Amino acid sequence: MKKFLTASLTIVAFFCCATAFAANYSGPPISAKLASEEIEGDFMTVWANNFSEHMKTWSDGKINIEVYPYGTLGALGDINELAQMGVVQFVFSDHAWISSFVPQAQVLALNYIFPTEQVPEVLDWTARNGTFLPMLEDAFRNNDLVPLAIMFEGWQWITSSKEIKTIDDMKGLKLRLMSSKLLVEGYKAYGASPTPMDYGEVYSGLQMGLIDAQVNPLFAIYSMKFYEVQDYVTQLKSEPFIGIPTVNQEFFDGLPKEVQDEMRRYWIDAIIPAGQWITERNASDMEKMKADKPSLKFHYIDDEAIKAFKAQAKDVYPIYPQIGGEGADAMLEVLLKDIEGAKKSLNIE
Repeated sequence: MKKFLTASLTIVAFFCCATAFAANYSGPPISAKLASEEIEGDFMTVWANNFSEHMKTWSDGKINIEVYPYGTLGALGDINELAQMGVVQFVFSDHAWISSFVPQAQVLALNYIFPTEQVPEVLDWTARNGTFLPMLEDAFRNNDLVPLAIMFEGWQWITSSKEIKTIDDMKGLKLRLMSSKLLVEGYKAYGASPTPMDYGEVYSGLQMGLIDAQVNPLFAIYSMKFYEVQDYVTQLKSEPFIGIPTVNQEFFDGLPKEVQDEMRRYWIDAIIPAGQWITERNASDMEKMKADKPSLKFHYIDDEAIKAFKAQAKDVYPIYPQIGGEGADAMLEVLLKDIEGAKKSLNIE
């Protein structure tokens, strides 16, 4: 644990020191609010606080961004709406929940489109060299928002009351998902009976048997204690959990150009360090869960099972243009092209 904390703090400290004195801001004071989708100590809130500290240091105290963890300003749908309306200036949300406002973002919910390794590096390459992020920004701007980056928060895991080894084990599984039509269609294709549910209701839903499974990254499974009322934790390697730090368009466009540039630079530069941080955090949280509940079983499905899941996942791809809004066809094409470009550049098979 001590080693994990030391390594994590080193990454954060190096990152902040490497970028904190990039400019000397002499403009007017700026105050803003940032609503995070996650609780204190989890990925989005940690990196939102890092962002706040960075901008404060960079501006010599003139830019102050107050971070509000999950639950302090409302449910997940609420905080995205608050950002869209400009009641808060920033929201750190995920690709699924924000898709209620920007349906094109659901392209990131398609299963088995990312490689199983070096996802932060792939996202970093895409943000710096690809055309997906500018296209995504166009879609966000049509809904009064601006995405600043796409961040890897680890792979999604399924916790369940029964063991999952093959796609047949998914049949009839009452599964909680984030609010995304495409995610629902994806897990229906696996045979599950998915239902969106607010983050704060999942534990009680599992405990009361309203649902018998849920999908989240490891850190959330640990911090929200979902593992306490589940028996199995299964990795399909199908879906990276992707966070999107987002800013209200009117607020952002009204900022001085150097502030806009620094905010964009901060988040793009954070993609790989944050990916390293969360990888260590997830590994640590897995060990904590094993120690706290020795009966809990972690399982990675085998290659044969993955083939069956992939086959069903690809049947969902044609559904995305139907529900992804204007330009969805082009959005999917560009994302796949960027991922292939990143894989070639990074020598990923």
